[in-house]
Amino acid sequence: MKLATLCYIKKDNKTLMMNRNKRAGDIHGGKWNGLGGKIRLGETPEECVIREVKEESGLTIQNPSLRGILAFPAFKDEEDWYVYVYVATEFVGAIHELPLQTDSPEGKLEWIEDDQVSKLPLWEGDPIFLKWLDEGRFFSGKFVYQDGKLINYDVVFHSQPVTNACR
Repeated sequence: MKLATLCYIKKDNKTLMMNRNKRAGDIHGGKWNGLGGKIRLGETPEECVIREVKEESGLTIQNPSLRGILAFPAFKDEEDWYVYVYVATEFVGAIHELPLQTDSPEGKLEWIEDDQVSKLPLWEGDPIFLKWLDEGRFFSGKFVYQDGKLINYDVVFHSQPVTNACR
């Protein structure tokens, strides 16, 4: 099982997206995605998403908002992936010194108009969960892919945070 994070950084009705075009054999090769990566041992999802965004973009995000968790059964090499999905609207720094577009170690970064994101070459399931990011509900979803194609998905929405009192 792999644990990972995914972050959509938003500013001025634009979302920072990455065209994964740098690493040979990248399962995401040619697709556009948010920023993120694998959680390291001993690292919280929040620590991971902050570190990954910094490594991939040069930006330091602040107060990332966890919007959901996605499961991808047998996604790569028959391993299940669980991904914590965040949105960040607060950040400091510059994207590797260029204001609108640049390269990251893993691909090309570009600010995309929010209404154009779903028109990019994305994983088939991405447009489905991307619309959930702005709905104000926490989601837990499962997206099943086979040979790179979306077979089905399920989701549960939580409209209010769960609080357990300890006595």
